[in-house]
Amino acid sequence: MRRPFTLDEARAAGLGAESLRSSCWRRLGRGLYCWTKLKVEPWHLLAAWRNLLPPDSAFAGLSAAWLHRLDVDPSHPIEVVVPPGSCARSRAGLVIRHGTFELTTVRGLPATTIERTFRDLRRRLPPVEILVLADQALRLRLGRFHDRAEPAESPMETRLRWTLLQAGLPPPQVQTELRDSDGRFLGRADLYYPQARLVVEYDGAKHRDRLVEDDRRQNLLVTAGFRLLRFTATDRPEVITGQVQKALA
Repeated sequence: MRRPFTLDEARAAGLGAESLRSSCWRRLGRGLYCWTKLKVEPWHLLAAWRNLLPPDSAFAGLSAAWLHRLDVDPSHPIEVVVPPGSCARSRAGLVIRHGTFELTTVRGLPATTIERTFRDLRRRLPPVEILVLADQALRLRLGRFHDRAEPAESPMETRLRWTLLQAGLPPPQVQTELRDSDGRFLGRADLYYPQARLVVEYDGAKHRDRLVEDDRRQNLLVTAGFRLLRFTATDRPEVITGQVQKALA
């Protein structure tokens, strides 16, 4: 089979218990199997678990966030919410919580609404990670779930902005178009302080692949009178905020 399958589906296909214990098959959880060499996609895994769960259950937490198209890990573990009276219990790879919830259907699967999903995640995730998800939700036009949410293009850009805000620095503009005196488009700034004409950039792994292009863009910006500060994941927060504060001063 080219997807995860339940024990009932295995029996219907003529696979007995002895066959499932062979090296050809991998057990994903109680009553759930797949071919050993199959690369299990998250959606297929969620759909397979759905067949084993009570009909009045819904995916929740990070599993629901992924269904709503946020960039998170949905399956380590898979998270589900069931009504208070349900007898469903957690098991390996599956966390079940009991409670009332607002239900919707996302990509064909039941999940908590995006509003409820954010309420649940706020109880568990650090504030910076909530802002990361809120930025993604805003960019995807799912709604505004944080008063400081902006349409940042990557989680690390959000974390860089969070570092500046936590240090008491003014909130920068996000994904601002930069143009020269003739109105020619030069690029888009990760973070921008217009009063100081200061561009603050996060350089991730992709920067190494487009070094020539980024260097040319930087030269155009400097020639047009902009100032640039570039940071990576290895830069300490105090170094980042100190340099930005000095540039703004």
